[in-house]
Amino acid sequence: MASGKHIVVGLMSGTSVDAVDAALIETDGEGHVRGLAAADRPYTDAERALIRAAAARALTLPAPQDDPLIAEAERVLTLAHAEAVAALPGSETATLIGFHGQTVAHRPPSSGNPSPFTWQIGNAALLAQLTGRPVVHDFRSADVAAGGEGAPLAPGYHRALVSGLELPVGILNLGGVGNLTWFDADGRWGAFDTGPGNGLIDDWVQAHTGGRFDAGGALAGAGHVHDDVLTSMADLGFFDQVGPKSLDRADFSIAPARGLSAADGAATLTAFTAETVALSLRTLPVRLNRLLVTGGGRHNPVLMGMIAERTGVPTAPVEAEGWHGDALEAQAFAWLAVRHVKGLPLSWPETTGVPAPKTGGRLALP
Repeated sequence: MASGKHIVVGLMSGTSVDAVDAALIETDGEGHVRGLAAADRPYTDAERALIRAAAARALTLPAPQDDPLIAEAERVLTLAHAEAVAALPGSETATLIGFHGQTVAHRPPSSGNPSPFTWQIGNAALLAQLTGRPVVHDFRSADVAAGGEGAPLAPGYHRALVSGLELPVGILNLGGVGNLTWFDADGRWGAFDTGPGNGLIDDWVQAHTGGRFDAGGALAGAGHVHDDVLTSMADLGFFDQVGPKSLDRADFSIAPARGLSAADGAATLTAFTAETVALSLRTLPVRLNRLLVTGGGRHNPVLMGMIAERTGVPTAPVEAEGWHGDALEAQAFAWLAVRHVKGLPLSWPETTGVPAPKTGGRLALP
């Protein structure tokens, strides 16, 4: 298994907790990548509520530990991932699965936590048993143990994808948390979390309309941005820090927008996400020619327009390059799984701040 090209399933459940994204690719874990199929398995409302409750519980604990609520969420989450594999066309041809699991708490070195950790739940042994395939998991903890941020991990895959593109360019992922991978004209690169991504927008919409997200940006598009609230939210030292840096979805709250109308709150929180991207670009040593956006946020035209306006950088979905924006993160963890079995690094000083390129992950056998 440790040489040549592999057919691999990658699985991703982001902090938006909307679905399990599954992707099938052919890759050597280096420059060869060929997308084969993609699918998603949406969470039910009950599953989503359970996973969100587990994350809330995890944030009250000083370190990963046994907890009945979190254990039940892990079981439900793992079964959903097995269903996602079964629903993915061609998955029976895969010889390996990359299983990110679900981040329930992330306290990296940059958070100031005296005992940094990152916690992803997911029963890899059960998934291997259910699918009959080896499963690579626990991608992040080795990086944190070595002094890195543990996130983001997709930048290495982004570097494989941008070969042949005109540089400088940025790959912006807008999930529950936003993160950016940037490349200058000479191929130098870096990565870091930018801010809340879709997380605050989703929380606001759920609290005020009962929906899961602002479909088409309709709610924000009907509202007015309150600059005083936006300015207060952006007045955080995190945005002045140069990457690598990372954060937890729960590091930001909708509380500053309370008292605004549903539409005005959505508009202001959407503008905040866009402003965090603009603030992030100001910390770079290069001006980007364009931003290619992946993740659910690229489906929100109001958010995309605000990012383009506030950054002054041409902004487009990654589909402009023929990539699959709903599958890119899942593809990344398939690619990383192959790197694990080959003993290749998953993270670099430029992407997580780890002192030297770092291998990672663990293997569960069926």
